[in-house]
Amino acid sequence: MFTAAAESLLHQAREIQDEELQGFCSRIIKLLREDLGPAAVDALQRLFLIVWATKYPRRLDKTCVDLLQATLCLPTCPEQLQVLCAAILREMSPSDSLTLSCDRAPNTRQMSLVASVLLAQGDRRQEVRSVGQRIFTVLESRQPEGPSLRHLLPVLSKVVGLAPGTLQEDQTDLLSKRLVDWLRHASVQQGLPHSGGFFSTPRARQPGPITEVDGAVASDFFTVLSTGQHFTEDQWLNVQAFSMLRAWLLHKSPEGPSTLDTDDKSELEGSTLSVLSAASTATRLLPPWERLREAAFEYCQRLIEQSNRRALRKGDADLQKACLVEAILILDVLCRQDPSFLYRTLSCLKALHTRLGTDPGSERAVLPLAQFFLNHGEAAAVGSEAIYQHLLTRLPSEHFHNPMLAFEVIRFCRDNLPLFDLHLLGILKSSFPNLFKFLAWNSPPLTSEFVGLLPALVDAGTAVEMLHTLLDLPCLTAALHLQLRSSSSPSERPLWDASLRTPSCLEAFRDPQCQGLFQHLLRTKASGSAKRLTLLHQLLQPMASCARVAQCAEAVPSLLQAFFSAVVQFADRALTTQLALLLLERSDSLYQVPQYEARVHRVLSSQFLALCQRNPSLVVELARELLEFVGSVSNIHSRAGVFTSVVWAIGEYLSVTCDRRCTVEQINKFFEALEALLFEVTQSRPSADQPRCPPQVVTVLMTTLTKLASRSQDLIPRVSLFLSKMRTLAQGPASSSTHSEEDAEAIRIRATELLNLLKMPSVAQFVFTPSAEVCHPRYHRDTNTSLPLALRMVSRLVEKESSLLPG
Repeated sequence: MFTAAAESLLHQAREIQDEELQGFCSRIIKLLREDLGPAAVDALQRLFLIVWATKYPRRLDKTCVDLLQATLCLPTCPEQLQVLCAAILREMSPSDSLTLSCDRAPNTRQMSLVASVLLAQGDRRQEVRSVGQRIFTVLESRQPEGPSLRHLLPVLSKVVGLAPGTLQEDQTDLLSKRLVDWLRHASVQQGLPHSGGFFSTPRARQPGPITEVDGAVASDFFTVLSTGQHFTEDQWLNVQAFSMLRAWLLHKSPEGPSTLDTDDKSELEGSTLSVLSAASTATRLLPPWERLREAAFEYCQRLIEQSNRRALRKGDADLQKACLVEAILILDVLCRQDPSFLYRTLSCLKALHTRLGTDPGSERAVLPLAQFFLNHGEAAAVGSEAIYQHLLTRLPSEHFHNPMLAFEVIRFCRDNLPLFDLHLLGILKSSFPNLFKFLAWNSPPLTSEFVGLLPALVDAGTAVEMLHTLLDLPCLTAALHLQLRSSSSPSERPLWDASLRTPSCLEAFRDPQCQGLFQHLLRTKASGSAKRLTLLHQLLQPMASCARVAQCAEAVPSLLQAFFSAVVQFADRALTTQLALLLLERSDSLYQVPQYEARVHRVLSSQFLALCQRNPSLVVELARELLEFVGSVSNIHSRAGVFTSVVWAIGEYLSVTCDRRCTVEQINKFFEALEALLFEVTQSRPSADQPRCPPQVVTVLMTTLTKLASRSQDLIPRVSLFLSKMRTLAQGPASSSTHSEEDAEAIRIRATELLNLLKMPSVAQFVFTPSAEVCHPRYHRDTNTSLPLALRMVSRLVEKESSLLPG
């Protein structure tokens, strides 16, 4: 974050001990008393670094603190020294040794610095109230040639935010009047330069008219978008008044007009009288607050008109966009507070949206515009689907690489979910592939936002497609990478761009034969699932090492957990079956990003078990697919976690207790398939083509075979013989070539436990296929009926040493 030199300075500042600091304070005391020059500036800069760099508050000598306060209020002190003194005192806050007061400040600039220190105290002595009262005193007594308020307005805005209840009604009226004057009556002539040169003449210093951003002479009142070489005092106040306008409107009437109830408001919105009365509100007879609303409305209307002009400088163009966003937000506040503004605003904003559709640089203004129509569209009976389509279709497709816009769009969707009607919610759900582009490109900061948004995006119609999309999210990141780079020349790409090292990816992206795959991956609406996933993964494999792809892959497990948590709330049996099949299918078809497959397999295995627990008959319904899955040895090595969960689910839920349709023939089929599989993985030696079988898989296979045998007791002799062989094999020297000593011991212990249980088939059936009553807490609390009691009894009955004889 910092350079090596900066890190070194910070380290030195933190290492300074109290004794050294006190000595340094003594030097500063001497400088502040004798010479307020460059040496004092340098010393105060060092002191500020010391008090800023440490987490705990530094204790300064009281004399030093008093001198810092005195210097801050000294009329002849250089401005740089005053700023440093204020910064040091703020870093020491809260402090009991401060004696500052705004009354001691000789001018408004120094008053703003003193106020910043007092506000940092935390209002322990009602500092906020005292600062506000002092500023309003200056505001009330100010004459046309009096002190400048430019330095006090930011402080006043801070006071309003910290303690809005401290302002009295006459003070709020006074500020509203001042804001109206500053917003509507600022000079339209440029200001004089601060100082004239040797060759300056009175003619050369004559101020010219204010101009627009396109260079034309301003034909209306001054706004923040008016331009000039120099500005007058009232023009600066105009800019500052606009910067605090929305906060002041919200402070004065946060919940809207209190004089109108709901019925009156609806009548006002629907009547022609409201439109006519709104047009006459410019009269001076209105109260200050109503005059401010009218002035704010006119100001925002003018800003929208000015934003349509073609700026000559990039800085002015950026300012246009920022002011347009703020103007729409203020209009939204005005219409919420007074519905009579709504009808005067609608035509302007509808025309604005038409213009934004063709302006490539004004995408940030679409969000407040959508918010406006979401808040007022129903009251105004105006269709706004085009705005939401613009927001959810064009913005993610064209600006997925803009992190700030991505965050704002997702927050807009999350925050406004309660306001979305069924139609708009349908548009949102169908646009999830497009919204996922924001997630794929900006996964670290947006993951938590999407975890909260996913439940609103998924339903029975989109669940399967969304699961495919989540599993292929790193592929989407790679495709977006190629889309972005394919539109620029190679000379414009950075040297670390992965597409420079893998030109085959760009060639495949442009290949007409592969267009269908990439078009589906980059689709804007939900449209089903892709078929040729293997080919897609092969084409994008060179991009798997891209850092952004790896970041996206790390976010997928959390998103999968959120997806399944949402789906189980509404999934029926058909959808549960479909998702279970999809888990098995996609567990072997994932984009090969380092460590991605292992992370996803952990989630898929746990979620497969959760689906089976929710619908125990799933194993019987998917008997053919599960038999095919467990019949392949390759599945053990490519997806051991998922395989283990499937085998465990077969042993747990393949019973008449879970599904009446379960038959002995089904149990025998699964038993034979798993027996052959276990025999194959334990008898064959590990090789490069067939690595050793994990011990967890071996123990789960043995346990499942024992469970199935307890339900079809004709199989008990076969599984007992097999378990005896497994115990002997685990104890023999041959096991050292396949398993470690610890793993072999775990296999031996499990085989012995299972053999002991099978010696009493009725107890084995009770243990492996418990009835629903066993789930009752009584079976785990009552020592006479608990499951551990049954296990201890079996252990004693089968002990060779003690047998059943007493003694």
